[in-house]
Amino acid sequence: MKSEIPTRKALARSQAGMRRNTAFLSDRSGHDVAAAATAFRQLLDMRFGAGLRDIVLAGYMPMRSEISPLSIMEQHPGPVCVPVITGRGQPLEFHRWTVDMPMVDGAFKALIPAQSDPLTPTALIVPLLAYDSNGYRLGYGGGFYDRTLEQLRKDGPVLAVGLAFDAQFCEDLPLEDTDQQLDAVVTGSGVVWSKL
Repeated sequence: MKSEIPTRKALARSQAGMRRNTAFLSDRSGHDVAAAATAFRQLLDMRFGAGLRDIVLAGYMPMRSEISPLSIMEQHPGPVCVPVITGRGQPLEFHRWTVDMPMVDGAFKALIPAQSDPLTPTALIVPLLAYDSNGYRLGYGGGFYDRTLEQLRKDGPVLAVGLAFDAQFCEDLPLEDTDQQLDAVVTGSGVVWSKL
């Protein structure tokens, strides 16, 4: 039933958070993070080839036990941006990011650039709590990435790739009509799901 979905999602978030925390703590050497970063870069190379320098890549500043995209962001040859929450119920904005730029606390304590320089991404690294075998993700419940991907996809092609630990897989995610499917999911095992 539709009315049960919020309750099922809340339970799924709690369980997925525990699985991700365990995976994060188990990866003390950073092997899974490094392998996922390599697989992501290979996916970008395969998709964009020589045009990669022109791709605006949206990453994120990792929080808690999120798998870190920072090495991908640092090595990307083109512009890089990070998400900025502008308000409840709104799509994300993305502001230019560089390794050495000043950062400040944004909404939910996520770090954002101190100076606003908006960009529109053509490829996004998407954080998640869990993913399923069809490329759907479970986020934190704000719907920010779902609204953002819906808006970006109306304006043209965009690549959205989830970055995760293998342990974040969940076969039975509760889904709603507003949930946006990812184009691929990358873990320490490589590209584990793709519609590309």
